[in-house]
Amino acid sequence: MLKNIIKGLEPSSTLKINEVSKNLENNGKKVFKFGFGQSPFQVPNDIVDALKDNAHQNKYLPMQGLEELRDTIAKYTSAKKDNNYKSENVIIGPGSKELMFLLHILFDGDIILPVPSWVSYAPQAILGRNKIIPVQTTRENNWFPTGAEIEKVISKSKDKNYLLFLNSPNNPSGQICENLEEISKIINKYNLIILSDEIYSELSFEKGFKSIADFCPKNTIISSGLSKWCGAGGWRLGYFIVPDSLKILKDSINVLASETFSAVSAPIQHAAIKAYSSDQNEYINSSKNILKAVGNYVYDNLKSNKILINKPMGGFYLMPEFLNKKFNSSSEMCNNILKETGVALLPGSDFGFDKKKMFARLSFTDFDGKNFMRQIKSNQKIDNNLILEFAPKIVEGVNKLKKWSESL
Repeated sequence: MLKNIIKGLEPSSTLKINEVSKNLENNGKKVFKFGFGQSPFQVPNDIVDALKDNAHQNKYLPMQGLEELRDTIAKYTSAKKDNNYKSENVIIGPGSKELMFLLHILFDGDIILPVPSWVSYAPQAILGRNKIIPVQTTRENNWFPTGAEIEKVISKSKDKNYLLFLNSPNNPSGQICENLEEISKIINKYNLIILSDEIYSELSFEKGFKSIADFCPKNTIISSGLSKWCGAGGWRLGYFIVPDSLKILKDSINVLASETFSAVSAPIQHAAIKAYSSDQNEYINSSKNILKAVGNYVYDNLKSNKILINKPMGGFYLMPEFLNKKFNSSSEMCNNILKETGVALLPGSDFGFDKKKMFARLSFTDFDGKNFMRQIKSNQKIDNNLILEFAPKIVEGVNKLKKWSESL
């Protein structure tokens, strides 16, 4: 009944852990939801109002997306990048995840995936029947590949088509790629295609976010959307920005879009114009201020001779490595952590690591973002007392996790 290509796939682990956590809570267990990555903040009020005002929009929109929205996103992105994008470069999708899936379906070649990588890249590549070439990375390089490591992959077969996925700030590590210029030299040398997943870029903790598109714009598809910076994951609106040089890919995505999702919800597309045309700096700065403080709190309180961890640089993830030999797999370890402490984490094996390496992804978003944001100013210094007051489950969950690690 089922195709062989489907039989080995499991439900997305990020969505699965959310359901597992909810079921445990419904059964009366206190759960610290550090597994599911979702913005803790509410959608800005003016964007919510724009959705309400456009609830009457009931017509199918163009398959590539509403012209005015595409134009707004092109201008928004051009102002941040050293490039001049136009509306025809933009494709609107029901979340960037669906657009990535269509890209996997149409691309004919090998997929270069840094390890670790977001949980859905590899399964989508499998469904697209493309070969996955994992590139192991190191903590010292912020969990991103070096130019030499990428070139080593390509040099084995230079006549193939390659698509490199680069996600910065990164899910699951919370790190930012700092060797973009080095990587871009290899990209330009071999004319590779890059999918630059920048869904967390607005949540970079330091100013001056750099994209690989700044160094090789003709080779880079930029992927982003509303879900992370706008707190609108459930709205399901993402987009690709595809350069003119990759028009054949853009046109093919449009064909697949016309045969799959047809067009993104009309009211949400109209509301998204507000998101990308209005000044949301105060909201974004407040979000970053809170996330940076909470992330640093988790980092400062977990790092030890039992837990190796990099300081967070953006988004809302950390990737601790637990130094123990008690468990046979990171999945077994995370199950034990959940059972013993109530802290839900995702195992590193879900992100491409060898199952015997004791990595886990920790999302530090289990707090009431609306209340936290309402109580502080966008640039206010946030100390541990404020974190204890407005993110108590973060504090309690971290304490439980730390005590668990010390008992090993």
